[in-house]
Amino acid sequence: MRVLGIECSASAASAAVVEDGKLLGEFFVNTKQTHSQTLLPMIEALLGNLGLACRDLDGIAVANGPGSFTGVRIGVACAKGLALPGNTPCRGVSTLEAIAFGGLACKGSLLCAVMDARCGQVYNALFETDGNTLARLTEDRALSIQALGEECRPYGDRVLLLGDGAALCHQSFSGWGARLAPENLRFQRAGSVALLAMGRAWTDPAGLLPVYLRMPQAERELKRKLENHGSPLAKSTT
Repeated sequence: MRVLGIECSASAASAAVVEDGKLLGEFFVNTKQTHSQTLLPMIEALLGNLGLACRDLDGIAVANGPGSFTGVRIGVACAKGLALPGNTPCRGVSTLEAIAFGGLACKGSLLCAVMDARCGQVYNALFETDGNTLARLTEDRALSIQALGEECRPYGDRVLLLGDGAALCHQSFSGWGARLAPENLRFQRAGSVALLAMGRAWTDPAGLLPVYLRMPQAERELKRKLENHGSPLAKSTT
């Protein structure tokens, strides 16, 4: 099975092609350019270098959250746009699981995948690894850095921090032994997304949806205003 993986749920973006568990190629960029500028050209260049076209793909996998609301939306929309013409099967993969996959070989570690969710919170999931497979210990969730530290502290130096929020958490957690994964393992990659999708259930492009653990900031602010002051629409009709 030949799968295109797409990942742009945070500041970096990447694309990869995997065939029957083997990574054929992967492009990764971490620049100030927006994903809307870089993602499609990157995919086109990757497929071109491999001598492939979209019609040669058996599936398209994308990190569908949690993460940056804009990044997740762009990734899912891109996957759908590429898949719809040929009705190519799609698969959404947890961004946090893709992050943890980078530490797969770190046998015996408690893999703590963390993404900066702003406002003193992180998106997180915990996994164990035997060196070959991941075992999920928690669901994807949003929680405070303090709460995550209290939960992980008993595991001491078994804790391996991965993800774009890893350095942020390490500042608070290093006192009790938590380790910071090296940069080559720390960030989510499209290759991990594609490999994780292999052997899982697929959906048609229309069934591919983003996963948000909380509302976008603009929606949260609107909800807060409505709770505090009531609906302006209701006031205008009285």
